[in-house]
Amino acid sequence: MPAPGVPLEKLGFLTIGTFSPDEPRAGHESLLQEIVLAEELGFDSVWLRHRHLQHGVSSPVTVLAAASQRTSRIEFGTAVTPLGWENPLRYAEDLGTLDVLSGGRMNPGLSVGPPGHFDDVKGSLYPDTADVEDFTYTRVERLLHLLRGEPASSFSGTEGIEVFSDHVQPHSPGLADRVWFGAASDRSAIWAGRQGLNLLTSSVVRVGEGSDDTEPDFAAIQSATIRTYRQALPDGAPGRVSQGLVVIPTDTATDEQRAKYAAYVEGRTPRTSSPQGPGRLLFARDILGTSAEIADALYAHAAFREVSEVVFALPFGFAHADYVQILTDMATALGPALGWSRAA
Repeated sequence: MPAPGVPLEKLGFLTIGTFSPDEPRAGHESLLQEIVLAEELGFDSVWLRHRHLQHGVSSPVTVLAAASQRTSRIEFGTAVTPLGWENPLRYAEDLGTLDVLSGGRMNPGLSVGPPGHFDDVKGSLYPDTADVEDFTYTRVERLLHLLRGEPASSFSGTEGIEVFSDHVQPHSPGLADRVWFGAASDRSAIWAGRQGLNLLTSSVVRVGEGSDDTEPDFAAIQSATIRTYRQALPDGAPGRVSQGLVVIPTDTATDEQRAKYAAYVEGRTPRTSSPQGPGRLLFARDILGTSAEIADALYAHAAFREVSEVVFALPFGFAHADYVQILTDMATALGPALGWSRAA
């Protein structure tokens, strides 16, 4: 999107779907209602983020399977599924089932690396194999092979009255072409590009160890990563790219909501000034304001000008009524300010 006047093609949103541990059903039901609302508002997609051993969605595939029975058009995605928590064969079965149930609307977003707090959970997650599990890009490659229908077993045929396939069932043609990779570094972006995967960018980038920037520019780093990814794509590969910043439109917000949103943004702003932790992660500033103000900020953002679709992240821990207001403003005010037209 090089300049104002070039319309945004796809508008999506991302959420972690928080809930109370004392009443988890209510939070999940609110999330499903938000997905239904998003379809009614014309959003192109909804994406769920994994939250293992937390009070957020731990099984996006299950929630999206439920959403598939309440919706007919909106696309689904995960942003992202950390594959270190998954068995690629079992996960391929889950993804295939969801894609069939939803009529081909699933977009798996993936990442690699050891599970978070691995030393604390490995006894439960991989009690016998923790020391030999491969958490590299190879795990994604295994999943891709299975989604493409390549053999998962050396046996197929009839045994008694049961029929066995040598590849994952159900097989959903085209699902493998809708896989995305979440990359916060040039290294991951190059790998994703060479694999022909789509690229998910978010509100986090990794600052290189050799960087001597005292005040690194998030937008410049992210836009360079997107260009690096596109250079790595095989000839002819479409290479879709999505951006996932946190934006909070306030067009129809109450005074109480505006105060809550401002306090939320203020509390998160300090981490945007310099790389955080041993991973040298740099966080983008949350963008708060009217839709017109947010649109101006996005058009000034170098990485936003590199994309034609977005998956705006909802802020964490807000009430259902807040999300209804934010989603409604995104679809009715912010989207049109960016040239987006709602889906039919």
